[in-house]
Amino acid sequence: MEYQHAKDRPWIFRTYAGHSTAKKSNELYRANLARGQTGLSVAFDLPTQTALDSDHVLSKGEVGKVGVPICHIGDMRTLFDGIDLGVMNTSMTINAPAAWLLSLYVALADEQGVPRDKLQGTTQNDIIKEYLSRGTYVFPPEPSLKLTVDTIEWCLANSPKFNAMNVCSYHLQEAGATPEQELAFALATAIAILDEVKSRNLNSDDFDKIVRRISFFVNAGMRFITETCKMRAFTKLWDELCETRYGVKNPEDRRFRYGVQVNSLGLTEPQPENNVYRILLEALAVTMSKDARARAVQLPAWNEALGLPRPFDQQWSLRMQQILAYETDLLEFEDIFNGSTVIEAKTKELIDGAKAELAKIEAMGGAIKAVSYMKEQLVNANRDRLLGIEGTEQIVVGVNKWTESEESPLGAGTKAIQTADPMAEQDQVARLNEWRKNRDEARVAQSLAALKDAVQNGINIMEPSIECAKAGVTTGEWGQALREVLGEYRGPTGVSLIVQIDDEDIAAVKTRVEKLSDKIGEKLAMLVGKPGLDGHSNGSEQIATRARAVGFETTYEGIRSTPEEIVNLAKANKVHIVGLSILSGSHLDLVRDVVGRMREAGLQDIPVVVGGIIPPEDEQALLQFGVRKIYTPKDFKITEIMGDIVGILEQKFA
Repeated sequence: MEYQHAKDRPWIFRTYAGHSTAKKSNELYRANLARGQTGLSVAFDLPTQTALDSDHVLSKGEVGKVGVPICHIGDMRTLFDGIDLGVMNTSMTINAPAAWLLSLYVALADEQGVPRDKLQGTTQNDIIKEYLSRGTYVFPPEPSLKLTVDTIEWCLANSPKFNAMNVCSYHLQEAGATPEQELAFALATAIAILDEVKSRNLNSDDFDKIVRRISFFVNAGMRFITETCKMRAFTKLWDELCETRYGVKNPEDRRFRYGVQVNSLGLTEPQPENNVYRILLEALAVTMSKDARARAVQLPAWNEALGLPRPFDQQWSLRMQQILAYETDLLEFEDIFNGSTVIEAKTKELIDGAKAELAKIEAMGGAIKAVSYMKEQLVNANRDRLLGIEGTEQIVVGVNKWTESEESPLGAGTKAIQTADPMAEQDQVARLNEWRKNRDEARVAQSLAALKDAVQNGINIMEPSIECAKAGVTTGEWGQALREVLGEYRGPTGVSLIVQIDDEDIAAVKTRVEKLSDKIGEKLAMLVGKPGLDGHSNGSEQIATRARAVGFETTYEGIRSTPEEIVNLAKANKVHIVGLSILSGSHLDLVRDVVGRMREAGLQDIPVVVGGIIPPEDEQALLQFGVRKIYTPKDFKITEIMGDIVGILEQKFA
């Protein structure tokens, strides 16, 4: 007899989107919704993510590049024009200024006449992973934790269907985390949040409701069986944690609720058409096990390693989800992995490993106290992963094996990716200036004063922030008000001062470094810099780590430096070469600025190399600026990069 089961509802279909301007992003959202997308996932640009206005010095070149700029409620109106917030489920990938973007969203809902208790969606609001992997933090850890819990507490009373906190392990895996580390570090973050919630002295019913609304945002990589088991481990660990540590009695309240974007780290620039298969297999890992199935899925586009995806590319990924949900029988069966001894054994292994890592973090005093430890562990894990790819112990098809390829007919050149409007930043700044001219400055000043008073006196900041939104306060003004009270934070780099790696190729490059250092009478010195707001530091961390391993005196101070700061560091540390890492698409503006300032400072003889997601058509421009060498994701052999850099210096000092 054929197995019968009531068909499950599919998960929420999302695409992560936003670019250039609120108007263009709104057009994209409405088009995607018309194609069958069932929820929105808003990507904000880096100035917005770091609570800066579009005209801030650090915003130069970054406006509208990796997401949509939102400077005030006017931008929010445009972004959601024609979209009913009373029925839309909106996920906002925002962290340090999550309270602010949520306030703008609530203020807009008030304008639309939507009751606050009808709002559905998520703010990511996971600040700890920003210190570890993503880099869009602003404030120090302790006050940041309070800001997160302010939004949780406010949503409980006002918008109970809204997930005010979304523990994000996605970027942990992007930073190289092992499955055990991804499990442990994410759960340690959840513990830090729930312990802070507990300190608010809520009654048990309200606490259980908050636990029910805590969601997770996870990653799924290419090791299909391991990723499936990881998700099953997450469900078991979360259930156990909620019951034993926090006394949550209702199993439904303890259910592990998560959304997912599958792995972008594994998407390749060489033979990018292979990424279609990778994305599908990764999607299966988070949908096939019914007991651990994602509640929402957003898939990257096949060409994201090349640049900004086009509408067609996003549609293609959406269609993959729809085919999986509606054309297969995936949703018609109970969990197909139940009873598998292989799955159970691997799941237990991951649980045991995660618990051991969690115990270390607990012994350090919890996630906030263990930030430096976790960051260093991620850098080391990513180093091991990359060494495995360089040495072909880990095969990546089209990258380190079977690299010969027919020319792809899927697209090349400028039409293969979406290009940001070069005038978008100028237009956004002009609109921002016009906005400031036409608002009630007295109301702005009054609302900002009330906001600062709330922060200083430990009052929940949500209502004062909503009033700021309605008064016309800008993102940068909100952020500055909090900076003045809470201060700013610079996270750990995770890069050791001394790095030893046993490898013959590394030893050979180290010999060349020592020989050239002896020749010039001083140790070769390199500056690894990250200009602008790009927080994706994995590449720069590995370059700095390998530079130290081959014998360079290496300066690396982490993310978010201005071009002026980079030039000052190069001069102060008397470096022989400068390496710039930029993955946000702002490479032309930032490299031009750095190189120009180096000339003005008399450092024009110091060679500059650049790495990042750089389209081929931009490479010629960078070379004309004076850049000596350009590296993109296809250049995965870091020791060879070090050899190139030594070669540039050997030529200079010949």
